[in-house]
Amino acid sequence: MRATRATGATVLYDAPGPRARRRNTIYTVITLILLGLLAWWVVSRLAANGQLDAEKWTPFINANTWTTYILPGLWGTLKAAALSIVFALVFGVVFGLGRLSEIKAVRWVCAVVIEFFRAIPVLLLMIFLYQLFAVFHLVAPRSLAFWAVVVALTLYNGSVIAEILRAGIRSLPRGQTEAAHALGMTHWQTMWKILLPQSVAAMLPALIAQIVIALKDSALGYQIGYVEVVRSATQVASSNRNYIPSLIVVAVIMIAINYALTVLATRVEMQLRAGRTRRNPFARVPAVDDEHALPTATSTLDAQTPGGVKPAP
Repeated sequence: MRATRATGATVLYDAPGPRARRRNTIYTVITLILLGLLAWWVVSRLAANGQLDAEKWTPFINANTWTTYILPGLWGTLKAAALSIVFALVFGVVFGLGRLSEIKAVRWVCAVVIEFFRAIPVLLLMIFLYQLFAVFHLVAPRSLAFWAVVVALTLYNGSVIAEILRAGIRSLPRGQTEAAHALGMTHWQTMWKILLPQSVAAMLPALIAQIVIALKDSALGYQIGYVEVVRSATQVASSNRNYIPSLIVVAVIMIAINYALTVLATRVEMQLRAGRTRRNPFARVPAVDDEHALPTATSTLDAQTPGGVKPAP
């Protein structure tokens, strides 16, 4: 036991010895050298083809490129992704709770809907909805592509969110449901007031992942003529013959947006776990080491009991 503590090993991981650390260092250096050589080869090939010339990048210094192509496309991407995520959250909550219903018919219908839309590729769903809206004149002709993208992303991501919601609620201790029923709460009161609020923190990373997926999948609207940031970048590339710089610029924009979403998700998750979201969701939460974790219910009860004596059961 002392040897395990001295080397910092755990049950799942043995601390490497001197030879293992030396091997790991050698492998790391070799990997970095190979990655450096690969990056040098890629950059040299791009330079040989003229993709790194200054004139290839000058269109992005021109404000007209941004106001005419990039920013309208970015607005289209954000608008479709944001609207579809709002609808997908509503869809996911309704059908996720429906799968947990006490009525067998409701559970069966919700399960069929969720599994059906999870199995269909998003691009195929967009094309089908575009044709459906066009044939039956369900939306204005100018909005066909937009609503096809939004509805397709809503159905697919809503089905995934419904499964995330169901898994998050199922992961909670069953004793909470039994205690709520013992207090006279109905099934839906237990879901809305007890289980759903607790599962939000556990589901948040997966929900943010679905937001990122919806943001990226909105680029599939290019196939049905929807104006989004990738389509705008290809238009810039077609007019200036700078495909690589255009795609790099779009990639940087998408990476920045997704990174901002990740940072926001991390902050909100910390607030939810700290129980401070109702006061200020953007306040800084102090870091807590594992050794100084929050006291358990037993230790809190001991501290509140005079003399530290547990009350008799």
